[in-house]
Amino acid sequence: MNKLVCRNLICLFLLNIIPSLIKAQENAAYILYNNKGEKIDYEQVLKVACQNDVVFFGELHNNPISHWLQLKLTEDLYECKKGKIILGAEMFETDDQLIINEYLAGTINVKNFEEEAKLWKNYVTDYKPLMEFAKSKNIPFYATNIPRRYANLVFRLGLEGLNNLDKEAKAHLIPPLPIPLDMELPTYKKMISMMGNHGGNSAENMVKSQAIKDATMGYSISGAIKNDHLFMHFNGAYHSDEKEGTVWYLNKYSPGLKILNISTVEQKKVDVLEAENFTKADFILVVSDKMTKTY
Repeated sequence: MNKLVCRNLICLFLLNIIPSLIKAQENAAYILYNNKGEKIDYEQVLKVACQNDVVFFGELHNNPISHWLQLKLTEDLYECKKGKIILGAEMFETDDQLIINEYLAGTINVKNFEEEAKLWKNYVTDYKPLMEFAKSKNIPFYATNIPRRYANLVFRLGLEGLNNLDKEAKAHLIPPLPIPLDMELPTYKKMISMMGNHGGNSAENMVKSQAIKDATMGYSISGAIKNDHLFMHFNGAYHSDEKEGTVWYLNKYSPGLKILNISTVEQKKVDVLEAENFTKADFILVVSDKMTKTY
């Protein structure tokens, strides 16, 4: 075969295969990006994550790709850190810590745990695999979020409403009062702007309710960190996007930590990271907006 024929065959092959590759990316279920908008592979995410003290995995609560990758990354970080990892999640409230500890220790059975803990409706499909992995590997799992009744109290009465809580609640379920608060954080200002004409005290208290969740999670993580261990935290992406929210509070309670955040976003097309998503996290998991939901 002469060189001209060979070159023509190669060109013909490329002309046929390239459109297929482009179409495959357009129809991909997900693609990972860094904060420069560059496509990366999972091994890069794992390598960098393993070098941090805390990893925030910001999910979309009903997105199956988020939950699948959370479990995979947790399993691989366990191997990378030789078992020295700690887990925590927004989806569990601080007053459920005792029952979580009892379940992980084998003191109570799964039936009692799942009937008595305040579990989200998608626990079985989305969070149980993480809890069961922790149980199987003897990994601590922290309930980091504030009890929802206290978040609702703040929404109704402001942060001052927490002053009347029982001393036991103040000592064990929430961060020290008064919490730091910066209403000028861009993510909090965005929440107020989204309220539109329904602003005023209700908008401010909505932000304060968000802030007490962020503060409780940041304080919980701060108290659970151990030397040479990696803390993996699962939360709605909004709590850790832009490294604000819970990340901001963790930096207040434990400055100097190496923190990495991952965000999940949905886009119509996954093959290019949209400009508005560049700054959300160190790594961005882009999922097709046509992806099926877990609920």
